[in-house]
Amino acid sequence: MCYHWQGDDLVLELRVQPKASRDAFGEVLDGRLKVHITAPPVDGKANKHLIGFLAKSFKVAKSRVRLLKGESSRNKRLCIENPQRLPDPIKPADR
Repeated sequence: MCYHWQGDDLVLELRVQPKASRDAFGEVLDGRLKVHITAPPVDGKANKHLIGFLAKSFKVAKSRVRLLKGESSRNKRLCIENPQRLPDPIKPADR
């Protein structure tokens, strides 16, 4: 499973594809949700852009999206505090 709940917080296991043509969620591969982002993997730009994309997708402030693991890797674990919306790859019935 590419995500799990810890109380009201959602923990995501992601595989990030930087320098994509657009920001979008992809398929689930090897237990990780693929996320395409347009930012390059340089000087933390991809992580910053990813946090902004997730904040917008889940309707939370950027400060409520935390990178838990994988700062310099394509495989990342992030926590979203009390998401207000669940995008298509995340099913509300699984909560």
